[in-house]
Amino acid sequence: MLTQGLYEVLESSTTQVSIKLSDASHPIFQAHFPNNPILPAFTHLEIISDVFNLEIKSVKKAKFTTIVLPSQTLTYIRDENKFKVFCEEKIVASFVL
Repeated sequence: MLTQGLYEVLESSTTQVSIKLSDASHPIFQAHFPNNPILPAFTHLEIISDVFNLEIKSVKKAKFTTIVLPSQTLTYIRDENKFKVFCEEKIVASFVL
């Protein structure tokens, strides 16, 4: 599984999940821009699928506004088929599935 060991769930409900990302030693950070680790944008979709137990069949809209780094805490908020991702109260990505 791509996201195994990538994050720890801190809080979880049906509409909101907060996670803490692993440090830069996780393989996904090692593979994406070596020596400048960032979370690959598509990984947000994997995390959404995991934490909300969804099968994502299509993405109607995706917007990535801020780079996400190792060890950051992210909050995923769900409103039916719309998702917003926050880091320290700043939106870093949004999706319509």
